[in-house]
Amino acid sequence: MAVPQPTTAMLVVFGLTAAALLAFVREVVSPDVTALAVLVSLVVLEPWTTVDAATAISGFASAATVTIMAMYMLSEGVQRTGAVQRLGAFLARVTGGDERRVLAATVGTTGPLAGLVNNTPVVAVFIPMISDLAEDSHLSPSKFLIPLSYAAMLGGMLTLIGTSTNIVASDLVATDLVPDHGPIGMFELTPLGIVVLLVGSVYLLTVAPHLLPDRVPPTLDVTDTYEVTDYLAQVRVRESSALVGQRVEDAFTSMELDVDVLQLVRDEEVFIAPGSDRDIVAGDVLTVRANLQDVNRFSEAYDLRQLPREEVTGDSLSAPWIRGELLELVVPPESDFVGDTLAELRFRERYGSTVMAIRRGSQVTHERLDAFELSGGDSLLVYATSTAAELLADEDEVLVTRGPAGETENPRLSPKTPVAIGILLAVIGLAAFTHFPIVVTALGGVVAMVVTGCLDIDDAYDAVSWNVVFLLAGILPLSAALRASGGAGYLAELLVLLAEGADLLLVVGVFYVLTGLLANVITPVASVALLVPVAARSATELGGDPFSFVLAVTFAGSTAFMTPIGYQTNLMVYGPGGYRFTDYLRVGAPLQLLLAVVTTLGIGVLWPPG
Repeated sequence: MAVPQPTTAMLVVFGLTAAALLAFVREVVSPDVTALAVLVSLVVLEPWTTVDAATAISGFASAATVTIMAMYMLSEGVQRTGAVQRLGAFLARVTGGDERRVLAATVGTTGPLAGLVNNTPVVAVFIPMISDLAEDSHLSPSKFLIPLSYAAMLGGMLTLIGTSTNIVASDLVATDLVPDHGPIGMFELTPLGIVVLLVGSVYLLTVAPHLLPDRVPPTLDVTDTYEVTDYLAQVRVRESSALVGQRVEDAFTSMELDVDVLQLVRDEEVFIAPGSDRDIVAGDVLTVRANLQDVNRFSEAYDLRQLPREEVTGDSLSAPWIRGELLELVVPPESDFVGDTLAELRFRERYGSTVMAIRRGSQVTHERLDAFELSGGDSLLVYATSTAAELLADEDEVLVTRGPAGETENPRLSPKTPVAIGILLAVIGLAAFTHFPIVVTALGGVVAMVVTGCLDIDDAYDAVSWNVVFLLAGILPLSAALRASGGAGYLAELLVLLAEGADLLLVVGVFYVLTGLLANVITPVASVALLVPVAARSATELGGDPFSFVLAVTFAGSTAFMTPIGYQTNLMVYGPGGYRFTDYLRVGAPLQLLLAVVTTLGIGVLWPPG
């Protein structure tokens, strides 16, 4: 079969697609901004793309986009009840510090839970629980956090609402891509999802422990984890010091040295800096964060006496009578902090807290922290007053993964817990067993959450990952343009030529592998939105069942295991686990290959392609 020459319209759409993929990979701007740029470009090039303004913004009103927004809100309502936190505390008690039991509890709980609640908040709640449990048990958190992320991703395939990619695929299937097939049912994916979760869990429990390194060594002191001991010192203020009579904060505003004051110790009292309004007097002892050279310069400049470099530990900084807290914060991928420096954020003044170190994967930075540009997945070691710790715990732009705000020792259940869980189950049940579509039941669930007081409307809006919403709304018109221009059909014909004479199930497997690889470097949502039309058209050209091909793309979109940037939960555990980029490839590549075989064979049994 000869493939016709591509038309100008196809070439224009292909060019936009290639530019979008390059921008996704190079991260020229954030993925959601790239998607919006594509949306605008489609309208500007309407004579070739056939995408007018109304079609371009239709992604904001698509069932997939609205459903995903609603599910973020519903998940937040359930999370606020304390039910997930209580489950984490229960697991901490029953595992007893045994590595195998901790891992089994992590995987065995996270996977099924992620099928009902959006997997991102599940991972957000479990990170501090796993980190604290590992610390108490003298185990490395690196052994558990990647399995936590992977299990949440695997569990997302259990139901339609488990992950955003399922909802996107369902919305596309409801068009004319798959004749005589409406949206994907709530539990239509469940049989194969169970198989995938079981196989993946066995891998995580047996093979993964041998592949995961101890990037963060077992320790009882968080200062050891961030290697800050050599950057902590104490100095005593002499009577002749120029600091006498100055406020702690005012004394260092003009200082060019990279020195932060953490504490002011006077007799038996300890005052936390910044935020202290006390004047420095002779005899005060200052606990500072700086390297040895800057401590020496600091002492000489202000006539201070260095005390013996006794080790300053987490216990000495955060003892109960001191009212100071050591916190670990993670910057989520969607945080407004991404791209800003601590100086630009005025972090010390804004939160009354001091950043002592920043970890990006396995790399820890201790110097010139004010100039450090934050990125998604970075984790920060912060010293704060108890009041400031509470402020940070309520801050939507960071996730507290270690410290009092992240503890799960005795979480309380809200009186609204049965109501919130009942609403979520009602949303699922109505979508599964009535004629109401999931978008309607999900919105109804949000209304019920707000009316019953389970969720405040402001918290509902804050719960939405708007970057995902804008990414999806911007990329769906590109998917439509691929179909309208004939580009999807053209690519399908090329694939048909390459696959001529091949078994249909083998072609299904090729689509699975292609989608999985693409999802690792762009985003799962974008890869599914772009490849579902091509897969469905290829199946039609080959005389196969389009639904089988679409399912291969859908399942593969949730297997971005090989990079920390492939899925947001991977990035969330990147800093706390101290991982390197290659750790994801070492553990994720065999799992992705294993699931490519299992899922393809499962599709062949449950939904034969031809």
